[in-house]
Amino acid sequence: MGARIAVANAPVSYGAFELTVGILPNVPAADTVLDEVAAAGYAGIDLGPLGYLGHRDDLHAGLARRGLSLSGGFVQLPFSDPVGMAYAMRDVDAVLDVFDSAKPQTGGLAARPTIADAGTDLRRARPCQAARDHSLGLDAEGWKRFAAGVEMTVARCRERGYEPAFHHETGTYIEAVWEIEKLLELTSTNLCLDTGHLLLGGGDPVRALGEWAGRINHMHLKDARRAVVDQIVREATPVAGIWRLQAFCRLGDGDLDVDGVLDALRPAYSGWLVVEQDILPDPATPPGKPVADQRANREYLRRRGF
Repeated sequence: MGARIAVANAPVSYGAFELTVGILPNVPAADTVLDEVAAAGYAGIDLGPLGYLGHRDDLHAGLARRGLSLSGGFVQLPFSDPVGMAYAMRDVDAVLDVFDSAKPQTGGLAARPTIADAGTDLRRARPCQAARDHSLGLDAEGWKRFAAGVEMTVARCRERGYEPAFHHETGTYIEAVWEIEKLLELTSTNLCLDTGHLLLGGGDPVRALGEWAGRINHMHLKDARRAVVDQIVREATPVAGIWRLQAFCRLGDGDLDVDGVLDALRPAYSGWLVVEQDILPDPATPPGKPVADQRANREYLRRRGF
């Protein structure tokens, strides 16, 4: 490959993320997830909810013992709310403090602060619909406030030596292609392209990699089932239905042109390629399936030279 790409995994692929840790039963222990990610051959892991993988020295030791690096850390922020943003900077600093303490193992490839909109009740109630219904989006004043909040966050990350990536997310104000393009127009942030969420938002990940190539500095690789997305839109299912209906699947089992995405990445992209297969912990799931899925995903990429 002409560019340096390291493959990581994420706790969300095993059922551990902001909607489950400390909330739902059957969430796997952090040590179990770390062991499985390393055993499957990934070079890194996303942070997951702050504190889930540990804090500072014990996190660094746990990663180093397994030869893993942090690939990134996800922070949702109320970009449209200036007062809320002033308080939310503490969350950004908390994640960056963890980054400072967990030094890279993978050839110096740094973790990405992965910032996203906190969303609203309206957008969460009508996921995947902004592509068709622009009235769900921000007005001119709303965009000004939103862009100011993003720039505040970008500046804080850069002051501390990290280059952030904005994660477009279903059920937030940055979901549809036109919203992502407006974000890139109004701000200096780079983008975390999430292939699964882009499919949900009505976009084409291969096309996006061509058109936004100069602004993409982080990748979340997800496959998704279009039929589930269509059902969510048709039935106006709230955003939690994305996980309940298992919209995301093993690489190659959904409607993502995975090979097209990988071919687009090879010539120019350098950075983390984070495999995500968001799931809810469910006692009805066959034992060992999340582990088997993530090993299959790693082998899928290995066969393609990643």
